[in-house]
Amino acid sequence: MEREKLRKWLENPVAFIKWLMFAGITGLVCGGVATAFYHTFSAVTDLRHAHPWLLWLLPAGGLAIVLLYRVCGMEGDRGTNFVLTAVRENKPLRLRTAPLVFVSTMITHLVGGSSGREGAILQIGGSISSKIGRWMGLDDKDSRIITMCGMSAAFSALFGTPLTAAMFSMEVTSVGVLYYAAIVPCALSSVIGLWVAQYFQVPPTAFTLEGIPNLSVSTLLQVIGMGVLFALLSIFFCRLMHAAPHLYDKYLPNHLVRAVVGGALVICLTYVVWLWNPGTYDYNGAGEAVIHAAIGGSARPEAFFFKMLFTTITLGAGFKGGEIVPVFFTGATFGCTVAPLLGLHPSFGAGLGMVSVFCGVTNCPITSLLLSLELFAGDSLGMFTGQSLCLFAICLAVSYMLSGYYGLYSEQKIVYSKLRPEFIDKKANEETH
Repeated sequence: MEREKLRKWLENPVAFIKWLMFAGITGLVCGGVATAFYHTFSAVTDLRHAHPWLLWLLPAGGLAIVLLYRVCGMEGDRGTNFVLTAVRENKPLRLRTAPLVFVSTMITHLVGGSSGREGAILQIGGSISSKIGRWMGLDDKDSRIITMCGMSAAFSALFGTPLTAAMFSMEVTSVGVLYYAAIVPCALSSVIGLWVAQYFQVPPTAFTLEGIPNLSVSTLLQVIGMGVLFALLSIFFCRLMHAAPHLYDKYLPNHLVRAVVGGALVICLTYVVWLWNPGTYDYNGAGEAVIHAAIGGSARPEAFFFKMLFTTITLGAGFKGGEIVPVFFTGATFGCTVAPLLGLHPSFGAGLGMVSVFCGVTNCPITSLLLSLELFAGDSLGMFTGQSLCLFAICLAVSYMLSGYYGLYSEQKIVYSKLRPEFIDKKANEETH
């Protein structure tokens, strides 16, 4: 009896010490890999900007990626969906996923494909930490937590948003359920990953918003209106992202042919865009410069649509990378464009759009609210207050509710209804099939 009491009394302290160690190891390893990813990504992007002719290698780049995955026995890889399945069901993640995603994402950006980086780093962090868990002999439940630790550490190191990174890995897998058991290890690994990145001069992502209004009846109504528009845009983005692979499967079932044709389509689209804006490559790569311009209050009205089109064609063809930065691009440029129509400052509208469309496509409202704080509160000319956060919260809530059960990740589980406290347990996008 005394031994049983002692065991129960020691259970929490022992678990705490265990996760201090595991989170530290995961944060150091995944933070280091994410740091290398950032610097390689920056070098590749600078090289492409210096040599625009690399765009003509898009079909060859697509071929190289498909062949690389085929040689490694990973053809048919479903990207971030595998990581979500690993967290929810403890499905094993192969360590080879990390170098494959790393190299293929660099190829995509070197030749001008349209994709992001955060989605890729989630896969890299998740696969590395999953392997660490197997090496350490963790059981079924703890293996899921350490996979989330890797996602948190890598995301935090690359993007510089530790609270967002920790919450995202806990919230994204099952909508309506938070994995509270992972809060200590995810938070610790996220902070340690950030420290590693800071040590090696990886800058955090931050923006300065202008024109943040005070909370009033009129601004509340304006923000609700923006939330409705962002929800509709989120649905459209998700439908487009899931329609592209189906169209490729139907008309181009051969993955090698698909990659070549997809690369050629992106080249053609790039020169079609020149009809509107000669000499621009805004939609190739991640497009971070356009996001900064939108937050500054300037965006072309068609930019959001072209970015969605470029991204769906690129990723659907088999190129690799993430969807999150293209989501930021789409939300920021759309928000910047429509905000003046509702009487809001374009910079404020761009900020709302970034986080609200992210919320609509990932179904992660708490993560999105923390993202608002970490992106804007530290560098917004002292104007980001508690009332400002309320406006963001309302817009996020509207976007979350009205975006329905769509999502970027088809393996995301919608556990509870968005409309009532009701258990529904369905996968995202099920109603669209």
